[in-house]
Amino acid sequence: MTTTQTCTVAEYLAIRLEQLGITHLFGVPGNHLGPFLSTLHEKTKVRWVGTPTEGGAGQAADGYARVKVADAEIALGEQGIGAVAVTYGVGAFNLLNAIGGAFTEYVPLIAINAAPTYEQWLNQRAIGLLTSHMSQRPESNLDVYRQVTVDAQALSNPGLAPGQIDAALTACLSHRRPVYLEVMEDVWEARCPAPRGRLTRRERPLTPQSERMLEAAVAACVKLVRDHDNNPILWAGEEIDRFNLAAEFERLVRDTGIPFCTTVGAKSVVSEDIRGFSGVYNGKASHPDVAKVFHNAGCRIGLGSWATSKNLGGKRSIGADWAVAAHEGVHVGASYFPDVRLDRFIPALRKALLTDFGPGAFAADYFADAHKAGLDVPDSTAAYLTSLTGGPYPENVTYDSFFRHLSAFLETQATGGPGARSTPFTVISDAAFALIGSMNLRMPERASYVAQNSWLSIGYSVGAATGVALGRDNARKRPMVFVGDGSFQETCQEMSTHVRHGLRPVVFVLDNAGFYGIEQMLVHPCYYKDDVPDSDGADFYNELHPWQYDKLAAVFGSEKHPMYGTAVRKHDDLATLLKRIAEPTDAINQGPVVVRVRLERHDYPKALQYKIDENCPPLAGASSEGTAG
Repeated sequence: MTTTQTCTVAEYLAIRLEQLGITHLFGVPGNHLGPFLSTLHEKTKVRWVGTPTEGGAGQAADGYARVKVADAEIALGEQGIGAVAVTYGVGAFNLLNAIGGAFTEYVPLIAINAAPTYEQWLNQRAIGLLTSHMSQRPESNLDVYRQVTVDAQALSNPGLAPGQIDAALTACLSHRRPVYLEVMEDVWEARCPAPRGRLTRRERPLTPQSERMLEAAVAACVKLVRDHDNNPILWAGEEIDRFNLAAEFERLVRDTGIPFCTTVGAKSVVSEDIRGFSGVYNGKASHPDVAKVFHNAGCRIGLGSWATSKNLGGKRSIGADWAVAAHEGVHVGASYFPDVRLDRFIPALRKALLTDFGPGAFAADYFADAHKAGLDVPDSTAAYLTSLTGGPYPENVTYDSFFRHLSAFLETQATGGPGARSTPFTVISDAAFALIGSMNLRMPERASYVAQNSWLSIGYSVGAATGVALGRDNARKRPMVFVGDGSFQETCQEMSTHVRHGLRPVVFVLDNAGFYGIEQMLVHPCYYKDDVPDSDGADFYNELHPWQYDKLAAVFGSEKHPMYGTAVRKHDDLATLLKRIAEPTDAINQGPVVVRVRLERHDYPKALQYKIDENCPPLAGASSEGTAG
């Protein structure tokens, strides 16, 4: 921290990052970035974490920001922001995908792009002379990043740099989304006024009109409940997590007794041991029992939940028996109430429901109610949740039996603690079959599950594990990653960062015999029917080159920096492995663990059975049963 009236631009930005509570900066270095990294190292405690790829650096920063936002134990002054730094052109465009994902999913990141000098810019404009990584469009980087950030600045004048930096970082805090700073190389060491004070979030001011909108939205929601037999179900969504509203949501559930589900992206936003939790609702891709119970309720109230084609089956309308509060507004049936903030709507709704109906008025077991009504579901919520965990298991692992086994393992790892149980793991799930399979894991601890539910960039989990591990290092939370083989092939080299920095994630690579299973399910689900020959519908472009994933331990690891790899096909082998992972003194826990989980080509998570049922009528005389385990 500087106490003088001036500092360099590099010092200014470094100080601001440290003030925001950022402890790690991820990225790939380059000569344009060098002066800043040297200053960061000399003047602050922010630690540089170099990664093999810019995309992996962005995913690490994303995972870091998510757990920092979610953690209730954030230290005073920390804001839950991630940061990543790269070099102009080739580095920035590699990073773009990760920033696009963070923008879509409301993850606050600072993207720093070190650019050529101002002199080189003038040469390009005057005579067309290009320098390294520069295209014929001088503002190409800035223009592209304006599409996926809430503020994008190019710093060429050191006198203006403090204002530009502060404006961008304040926008990141206020909008909880990425911002972009492009800094020319010769600006880093130029002097400017030193930072003054600290940056804070700037909320949109409340107005008399927004107060009226809030009151009207709450009244409409209460009427919705009353008009639909007084048996609502809540659907907790991503914004509960992003805006740190877990305590408010839990208070609503506790005081009113309303049962609730979550989206996949909001899984474990509160402990799944809380009374009323009724599973993860993911539209048609839900566990069938959850979907039946969710739709059997009188009405549905989404709080911070994002409607996508994945969780609402592509339907734009949420229906007359729905309310959804998200994106700074509230839908109640066909009515819309704009400019209603979620952090004010949840407590106002709780107060109105308590006033109109009384404490605990909605306490119910919707599984028991649905069972009594004749629906084919377990006879209680407890029975349903118990069915997600443990055996009996088949001899060989399947998607569903694998995740039941892992759920039982996480259950045994839970330890007693004040208010809730906890495990030494944070689950990070990739897209596709890994996401569908892992969404029904039992998570007793709040904020113990991380996934990209909307952007769904394959391979995200491996890079994100770096940031999650470092963001939760003080809590000793070890990442547990579930990733498909095709996804892993995109970003497997990020495991070398885990080895290098002594991180210890457990990475389960779901290997279904070298095949993009989710893509096959989307383009030709009939491939998975028992009565379809193997050769029918095996689209050539979904074939993967088979890898021996467990052998990567020998590639990335060494005697000094160990990494362990193994393969499992049978549940007995998986049980033996999990026993070793649970033993802290076992040698395999000295570094990262990569596990090749060998699955059958035609296996798939049971939650996707609807794709087959809707698209593949049974052949004459053939069974309509699926192959899920």
